[in-house]
Formats: sequence, C-alpha cells, structure tokens
Amino acid sequence: MLVLAAGLAAATAHGERSQRGNLIVSLDGHFSPLALPRDRPAPVAVQLQAGLETEDGSILPRVTKVELGIPGQGIINTRGLPTCTPRRIRDATTAKALEACAPALIGSGRMVAQVKIPNQPPFRVHARLLAFNGEVGGNRAVIVHGISTQPPTAVVIPFVIKLRPGKFGTALVAHVPATLGPWPRFARFEMNLYRRFAYEGRQRSYLSASCPIPKSNTAGFFSFAKATFTLAEGRRISTGIARSCRAR
Repeated sequence: MLVLAAGLAAATAHGERSQRGNLIVSLDGHFSPLALPRDRPAPVAVQLQAGLETEDGSILPRVTKVELGIPGQGIINTRGLPTCTPRRIRDATTAKALEACAPALIGSGRMVAQVKIPNQPPFRVHARLLAFNGEVGGNRAVIVHGISTQPPTAVVIPFVIKLRPGKFGTALVAHVPATLGPWPRFARFEMNLYRRFAYEGRQRSYLSASCPIPKSNTAGFFSFAKATFTLAEGRRISTGIARSCRAR
C-alpha cells in the first residue's frame, strides 16, 4: 500500500526550511505504519509537504525542474500495473482523464501557482491533480495531470522515476515544460499517490519500505525525503527531512 504524497505546502512545526537569499524552501511529511520489518519491504503510506516562498513576499522565481527524493529502502513496484501516456490525457478534463486512464490511477492532489502577467497584480491559480502510472522514454514515471477552472488550464507533467546511488536512492524528476509560458510561478503542490493492485494472483503495493536498523535497536532515524528545485536562472535550492521508524 502506498501513499506517496508529495505535497508542496507551508512547512509545519515538524518540517524543515532552507533559505538562499530571499528564497525559502520548506519540506515536511510522515509515513505509516511506523513499525516495519527490518529485513523485507512492507506496504507504507507516505505524506510529503513542501513549498517555495520569498522572505519579503515578492514574486516567486520560475521553477524549471522539481526533484523529489525518497530513501533507497523505498521500493516502487509497477509490475502488472496498467500504464497511461501523457498524450492520452493532454488537454483532457478531470472526467476525461479518468475515463482514459482510470486503470493506471495511483493518486491525486492539488497545486498552487503564482501568476504574474505584465501590468497586472499577481494572482494565484489552484489546480486539481491526478497521478497515473506511466512510462516516458522507456523509464517508469508518475504522469501528473493538472486542471484549473479559473482560468481554464490543463497541464500534464511527467515525474520520471530514477534510481541513484546515495541515501535518496529513488528520485522523481519533473521538468516544468516551457509551453506553460513565462508567467506561472510554482508555489506549492500536493501529490497523493496510492494504489493496491492484484497481479499473478497476488496483492501488490505500489510502494513498500523496510526499517533497516540494527537488531540491538527497536527504533531509529533515517533520511526520509528531499525536495530540490531548479530555477530558471540556474540556481538550485533544496532541503531534506529525517524521520524515525520502529522495527517489528
């Protein structure tokens, strides 16, 4: 059982905040259950919250890439799960996206963007998100479909799943398309991914994890998540959080 909620929102008292110049990135989250096997993966539910803000309230910079890292003991399992392609849901309403790709649905969420049009005060756009299991260029991906009613806008952003060395062994990487234009400025989003499915007569989970701590300990801390944003001028800003688990 997975909930990978990548939510970009204001940090809570338990979150982390990093600042570079005038820009602040925040990240928070948790997972359940807290008690996991030491030596084998088990279904988990994960929630992440993160976002961008400026210290003085000025207009946000444009974001060109978002990376969400999770620890190596987190396993994403897509074998036997139907897939969706960006082409099938491009320009679709929420209802049409579900009609086209419901078997591949793995979650939902929300997004907030700040929009600055010349000679007008900035305003915020709120969008509903759907997340689908998919592939991009032969790589597994989370295909995110977003739609806003005011103004009417639809966007599809693939988060490609990449395996890397290091403590954040799995990364979801999205390039914010230039087709959105120069005006939208990412503020925060929430992406809740959840899916249990059956394949070859067995119940499977989209994401599973373990708690690989020494046998002498009953609980321990680990690096839980990291959010990194690349800005249009090339700067990168990131922050990470640690959480605890109990072995069973």
